[in-house]
Amino acid sequence: MSQSIRIGLLSISDRASDGRYEDQGIPALREWLGRALVSPWEAVPRLIPDERATIERTLIELADNEGCKLILTTGGTGPSPRDVTPEATLAVGDKEMPGFGEEMRRISLNFVPTAILSRQVAVIRGQTLIVNLPGQPKSIRETLEGVRAADGSVAHVGIFAAIPYCVDLIGGPWMDTDEAVIKAFRPKSAVRPQGA
Repeated sequence: MSQSIRIGLLSISDRASDGRYEDQGIPALREWLGRALVSPWEAVPRLIPDERATIERTLIELADNEGCKLILTTGGTGPSPRDVTPEATLAVGDKEMPGFGEEMRRISLNFVPTAILSRQVAVIRGQTLIVNLPGQPKSIRETLEGVRAADGSVAHVGIFAAIPYCVDLIGGPWMDTDEAVIKAFRPKSAVRPQGA
């Protein structure tokens, strides 16, 4: 039986956290992960305002206390004064993983020229991968899953293809995906641990 992975789902929004509108980030993440992952997983959701100290404290709590090996954030990555998710993420990370941000912007440029305004980053904190995602459900799906051509074939692979192997490398549980949604890439040298 595979070890279950705890995944932090962190939605960062002033208006959703104070009840002015319904959060869309956490439901979008749950729905996509529910389709993409065939390995057992457990969501650890948090909805908080755009406050840097609160974001940092919540990321540390999810990684260090809740044992989340993957944390996906949504919201707070634009250029406006209240958008401080990247700064908070970098502050709690041990290593920056710049390829994730570069690729997310490249994927989004297939759809909108304003993708270059996005400041998403990814870091490793201990044995946890933290990835900033866009705020809109459609953009979350496109970033994770990739771009599909009219015939349904993958025209541009999404970032989640690299996440299971990254989690392997930092000591997290093995994750298998539904290849119809996203095919996890691992090199041929990757060895599945016994019992995973």
